[in-house]
Amino acid sequence: MCTRCLWLDQTKDDYVLYHDKEWGVPVIDDHTLFEFITLESAQAGLSWYTILKKRAAYQLAFAQFDVQKVAAMGEQDVELLMSNAGIIRNEKKIRATINNAMAFIEIQKTYGSFANYQWQFVNYSPIINQINSKADYPAQSEISVAFAKDLKRKGFKFLGPTTVYAHMQACGMVNDHDNQCFRKSQIIEQYKGLDIASILANRG
Repeated sequence: MCTRCLWLDQTKDDYVLYHDKEWGVPVIDDHTLFEFITLESAQAGLSWYTILKKRAAYQLAFAQFDVQKVAAMGEQDVELLMSNAGIIRNEKKIRATINNAMAFIEIQKTYGSFANYQWQFVNYSPIINQINSKADYPAQSEISVAFAKDLKRKGFKFLGPTTVYAHMQACGMVNDHDNQCFRKSQIIEQYKGLDIASILANRG
């Protein structure tokens, strides 16, 4: 039987699948990053599993996370989303998602991609933390504080240091799988030769 992270409720198959296939894997694709940052924003104040269960509904509600389509949403769309029982019907969060899509696009214009902007905060290389107990899991970091402040300056909402740190964990900017988890070493081994800076530069 595989040893997994201490935080994971292994009675939930969908949670286990997310942990085993996605959490902590380096993401350099803007479409996925927009999905992740949107879901993390929706999660603020709630459990991640609450949002994970609603992920498919969010994909349908927000045009499969097509950032251009989300940025173009208007008042009628907000009204429809507020009546959508499949998502968190918090008007401020819904409006923040549309607002964040517009800010996301501006970053793409400035930096070539959101990935290029985001990964600069860790010098284009995942941080590997030493996690031996639940007490070792950071809630935020100096980097997430700086990242969140910069996102706020750029117009983003519902993305404070703790939410941003969760985003960093999810998309592999930090590898916070605990030291006994089978995924920690797998991810390190699989991505140890990944030159994120070069990949993103060549895309430009």
